[in-house]
Amino acid sequence: AADNKNGAGIRLETRALAHAQHALDLQAVGQASDRVRRRLYYLAAAFTGTALWAAVDAQQPKRAKGHLNTALRLAGMAGSSEMEMRLWGHAALLSYQQLHLHDALAAAEAGRRAYVCRQDALFRSLASARLAGILAAVGEDSAAQRTLLHAEKAYERAETAQDRPAWMGFFDRAELDGLAALVMARLGRHDESEARLHRTLSLLRPDLRRNRTYYTIHLALAQLAQGEADQAVATALPLLSEGGEPPMSGRSRKLLQQFDRGLTQVAPGTRFVIEWQDRFSEGEKAT
Repeated sequence: AADNKNGAGIRLETRALAHAQHALDLQAVGQASDRVRRRLYYLAAAFTGTALWAAVDAQQPKRAKGHLNTALRLAGMAGSSEMEMRLWGHAALLSYQQLHLHDALAAAEAGRRAYVCRQDALFRSLASARLAGILAAVGEDSAAQRTLLHAEKAYERAETAQDRPAWMGFFDRAELDGLAALVMARLGRHDESEARLHRTLSLLRPDLRRNRTYYTIHLALAQLAQGEADQAVATALPLLSEGGEPPMSGRSRKLLQQFDRGLTQVAPGTRFVIEWQDRFSEGEKAT
């Protein structure tokens, strides 16, 4: 809930690691069945995975790699295919951020091969959508489109009301459209990306504030890529606070910086660009 509201950060990362350690400490207390011990390893892996996500979202690759190695080891001891699928998804994004695209592709494929994806269509949909994004990034356009279609068909077959782990709560139709929009943008189909993003933002739950900010910036980037600089500024400007600060650190801040650079190239010197630059510069100085 904290991540969904404000995005991940060092406080969330630290809290998650403390919970993971508590789960491991319980292994040394008293007697427990194998099932209970596996569950404790699962919880330790889950909390370490949250710390991993926090570091990835904050663009801290060194810390993220350490958490990834620990979390994968714990998930293996727990015997949890579901947790391994989650972690490989984070690993793919981590490698993508560092431009290690073949490593990102291998991680996304590992997530898609997880046994839970054969058991549950919703997990299969998420893993396929993430894999489609990486395939588009490495230039495998046809494979990306096929894999995205598989993701959409899997979602249609999924029983969305079924009980699943809390971390899967973010993945719904809005999120699938958002991930599809990223695929379309990487394929250069910015008009389709924009349409998907409008659908995402219309369906996105109110509690997913971090995702709303993230996809709104992508909407502005899609509009900018089509030459609609004034509309792109109108989309992005409300994200800046009265003090001009970017809405959050990490991935969203990096995207805003990318938007700022692109805007300067597309429409330098225009009134709305000058207004944007003044507000954005205030925020950059404040951080």
